[in-house]
Formats: sequence, structure tokens, C-alpha cells
Amino acid sequence: MKKIRLFTFLVVSFVNVTLIYGDFRAGIAVRKVTPSPLLPVSGGVGPSNSVSQKRGDLSVRALVLENRGTRVAFVSTDFLGFPNVLGDRVRKQVDSIPATNIMIGATHTHSAPDCYGFPNGRGGTDADLDYLDYVCNMAAEAINEAVAVLQPASLRIATGKANGKIAYNYYAPQLYDPRCSVMQAIGVDGKPFATLVNYAIHPEVLGASHGTLSPDLIGPLYERLDAGGGGRGIFMNGALGGMVTADVRGPDGNDVQTWEECRRIGYLLADEALRIVGGSAVQKEPGIRCLWRDVTLPVDSPMLLAIMKNSPLRLAKPNEKTITTRVNLVSVGDAQILTIPGEALPNIGYYLKRNMKGRHNLLFGLTNDALGYILTKEDWNSFERYDYITRTCLGERTGEILVRESLRLVNKATFK
Repeated sequence: MKKIRLFTFLVVSFVNVTLIYGDFRAGIAVRKVTPSPLLPVSGGVGPSNSVSQKRGDLSVRALVLENRGTRVAFVSTDFLGFPNVLGDRVRKQVDSIPATNIMIGATHTHSAPDCYGFPNGRGGTDADLDYLDYVCNMAAEAINEAVAVLQPASLRIATGKANGKIAYNYYAPQLYDPRCSVMQAIGVDGKPFATLVNYAIHPEVLGASHGTLSPDLIGPLYERLDAGGGGRGIFMNGALGGMVTADVRGPDGNDVQTWEECRRIGYLLADEALRIVGGSAVQKEPGIRCLWRDVTLPVDSPMLLAIMKNSPLRLAKPNEKTITTRVNLVSVGDAQILTIPGEALPNIGYYLKRNMKGRHNLLFGLTNDALGYILTKEDWNSFERYDYITRTCLGERTGEILVRESLRLVNKATFK
């Protein structure tokens, strides 16, 4: 008789959870990927820089969401970029989520090892291929663990202006998006266990030339989110191109490039994210829909074409001047999320968000690929200040093609 009563209690308890939280579940997992011994770090095209110390640990983080048979994974890696060829290595190790539903982005720290295979000027590259295999394995582990720990949950989603001295545009100080979007998973105990922050910024407080390997301001961001009751954090960058960077301008006019400044900005962004999402409505049964489209882009930049063809990662096919990448559109609750495979200029980000259909519209930059800067044809090679970002853009048509194909996904979506 006792066994029957116990069984009845367990069944009723399970039904109660299901009635309250429905079919929506979430899970998050983290893997540290700090190399030992430390490896040189890359801040962009060219040789990597040697390091003598680390500040914080590099990590890969996976947030998995599931509802009524649809499962998606958002993955963040502490690197300058994470090319699709590496992303596909990760996806092949995950059987429980369709490859098209696994979106892998980069925080864009300028203080982590080379993931592109940039030429080092000595006839080779400073990228450590064994280390990159290790990172891919750890990213797959994180996704698989996030699936294993899926739990009944609800969501808070909010968007607001992040106040304070966080970011600015180095080329034109006010030309950036100050909005921060936050997605927070809440457990059956009413406590958040995962907080996703979407904000546009170059995490380059320390940069590549100060002899330090680091997640930069993203490390302190995660630390503060956890300490502030947000659970594990995951950061997805936004339209950070041309040149939305951390606001490290000191009172004397010089940049403050210290670990303490990383903490100041990371803590402030975390505090603002928690403020923005705090008190927002709880979505008990957020629906999920994931769409995708493969997009072929011409590679007109001689520099990027040479990098892609000569990289040991085989970023492009030998006899072609095009590259194919992927764009995703994900609806989660009352939010839409659009992925962009590079560093889009802020005006592109504003335009895309304005044409999306969610109450909250998130743009995940440097996701599914890392194809350099994304400019409109009007911006391409237009200003002397844009010389570098023009040379590191695939071509004049990149922005136009990506905007057109992204909006085709948006217009195809049925939003509920």
C-alpha cells in the first residue's frame, strides 16, 4: 500500500510540474578551454602575439532550449571568431539536435588563440590545430551536457538601453546600438539558472599586444551575472562592426587597458542586463521555431581570399571565389533572433531589427561563421576611416546579399 501511495504521489508531482511549465525546457553547460601551456593570441589578420600570463579563463558555453519536439542550441566561444568549418566539427559530435539548429558564435575577444589560420609572415600560421580540435570537442561536450541537464523552465525576455560607460563607436562615437537584450531561463524553484546577454561590443580592453590571454570583459560579465543571481551566463555579440568597441577612454584622453577596466565594464554590463530583465513578464510556455537559409557570398577581397585559400582549415574551396554560409532565424516566445556570420555595421543591425517581427529582436553577430566586416555598398570603400574594414570585408555586395536573404527568412516566418 505504501508503494502504491508513493507511486501516486510521484505521478501527481510530475503532472503538476507539466501543467505549470508545459513542454518548455532549458539547459546550460560550460567547458573551460584555456590552453596549457598558454598559446599566442590573435587580434586580427597577421601574426599572433606571445603571452606571459592569463586573466580569467577562456570558455565555451551552450544554452539549449526545447519545446514540443523543437530543440535549438546557442553556443558562445571565447575567440575572435569561430569559422563554420570548426562549427561543423562540433555539430558532427551532436546527435540530439539538428545541425541546422546549432548556432555557434564568438565573443570576439582579442586575447585568445587564432581560430582562422592567419598567415604569420613566415610561410605558415600560428594557429594550433590540435588545440582547435580540443576546443571543438569541448564545445560538443557542452552542448551534449546541456541536453542531458534539460529541465522544466520558463523564460524572461527583455530589451532596454544599457546605461553607463560601456561601449562607443571609435569611428563615430554615437553611431552604435546601446540596447541590450536579455533572455533568462527560470527553474521550477523560481530562480534563474541561465542568463543570455546580447549586446554589441568589441571585447578588446586588453587587446592582443599586452602579453595576456583572456576572455577580456566577458569573463567578469559571467562572474557578475552569477553573483547577481542570474545563474550561468552566455554572451552573444551584436552588430559590432565599424568600430563598436569597449569605452576605455580615460579622463586624460588615453585608453585604460587593464584587467581592472575589464572588470568595470563587464560588471556594469552584467548589472544593466540584470536590471533590464528583472521584473519582466514570465513566459511559461514560449514556443520555438527555427528557420535557416544557406547563403553564397562572392569573395572580392584579395586579402580575405588569400587567407581563406591558404588557411590549413580550408576555409574556402581552392578554385572558387565564393563562400557559402548559413543564416538562422529563431522565434522564442515573443522574441526573434537573427544570426549574422560576421561583424555587421550598426546601421545594418538597426535596419534588420526594425524589420523583424518580434516584440524583442535580437541580432547574434559572428554566429555560424566569422567572415569579417559586413558593410553596405554605400559604406564600402567610402571613407578613409573605412579603409581597414573595407579590406577585411568579403566585398561590396556582402551586406546587400545578407540583408536580402535575412529578410526573406523574416518574411517567411509565422510569428506567434
